[in-house]
Amino acid sequence: MTHVFGRGKAPLRKAVRGEGCYLYDDQGRAYLDGSGGAAVSCLGHSDPDVRAAMHAQLDQLAFAHTGFFTSEPAEALADLLIANAPEGIDKVYLLAGGSEAVEAALKLARQYFLEIGEGKRHRVIARRQSYHGNTLGALAAGGNAWRREKYAPLLVETSHIAPCFEYRERGEGESLEEYGQRAANELEAEIERLGPETVMAFIAEPVVGATAGAVPSVPGYFPRISEICDRHGILLILDEVMCGMGRTGSLFACEQDGVSPDIVTIAKGLGAGYAPIGAMLCSGKIYEAIAQGSGSFQHGHTYHAHPLSAAAAHAVVSAILDRGLIERVQVQGETLAAALDAAFGQHPHIGDLRGRGLFRGVELVEDRASKQPFDPARKLHLKVKSAAMEEGLICYPAGGTVDGKSGDHVLLAPPFIIEDAQIDELVGKLSRAIDRGLAE
Repeated sequence: MTHVFGRGKAPLRKAVRGEGCYLYDDQGRAYLDGSGGAAVSCLGHSDPDVRAAMHAQLDQLAFAHTGFFTSEPAEALADLLIANAPEGIDKVYLLAGGSEAVEAALKLARQYFLEIGEGKRHRVIARRQSYHGNTLGALAAGGNAWRREKYAPLLVETSHIAPCFEYRERGEGESLEEYGQRAANELEAEIERLGPETVMAFIAEPVVGATAGAVPSVPGYFPRISEICDRHGILLILDEVMCGMGRTGSLFACEQDGVSPDIVTIAKGLGAGYAPIGAMLCSGKIYEAIAQGSGSFQHGHTYHAHPLSAAAAHAVVSAILDRGLIERVQVQGETLAAALDAAFGQHPHIGDLRGRGLFRGVELVEDRASKQPFDPARKLHLKVKSAAMEEGLICYPAGGTVDGKSGDHVLLAPPFIIEDAQIDELVGKLSRAIDRGLAE
């Protein structure tokens, strides 16, 4: 009997301890964290520097409401992020998680256009099979049919264009570059359909995470997207809540696509699971429009810029930068990709292996040649998740990969500190879990 309102009615194992890449339950059983929870635990579960920073901060200042004070941890974290942010990004709005960061981004985009006298701009364009959070504004921006279905009457209207999903969408005989341009040009067509004067923002994940399984863009896609946004005066919002903070092999994922957004959101790896934190970063141009206009962003949360969370995040980002962990992600990402290819490259029910850095997706299909997904009623992803837990592996399977209803994939996002032997352990346990799931 529990009084905790959980995610489902099934009983959960009770985690009691974390060490390195492993979590332990109250029965003493170890679980290799192959997905960092949900791409969160980038430093593992027992980093001494982060823990020390949090203890020190708690002894000094636990909380100061941002309506009255700033704090040294918030200032230091903002300085560190801006020193390493994409070109043009100049201000940091600290929050308590990814959904809050996306909500803030959408509201800031709207207020920006009000401040500069373009009040007709209110429409958001996003992509099908995207995920931007679970609060109502973020959920409306997201393009995953299953997540939106129950709450559709509550969601503001958002346009959704095709994703940049090369495995599923590229035409036969079409080069990667040709496909990227075709996919990006859907944005321009949708802008023209809606009326450019009404569109305020396009939002996208540089590497799509939870809903499609580590899907990167193809060469040239985001530069073309950026060009279209600039031409029409539309803000480019990049959601790096899951793929950012070193996860794909650069601190900000968009670095690898050669673009600088107007607004970028981060979370998950920002706090590495040690404290709840997210952030919305914006350009100096956007900030100055409000500073020189009404003078106040009409938004806020009680716990935003929380000193304890900011201190934890500063220690996390410092560790990522100072310990060479971004370079380690690049190396270990290739090691993981090679191990996955060796195990699944010829598997009859693995259709695609994809991703960047330590952010990898494994897509399961009934037929490799036709890319036919399994019947959704089979709930294969849930069977694989259950089998993986029995094997002592935490991974992140999900359904609805293709269109929000059909398709199964497994998302992998292990801690940046993962060793070669643990990569072998991860792939071995995942292989057995997939085989067990397929056998049911």
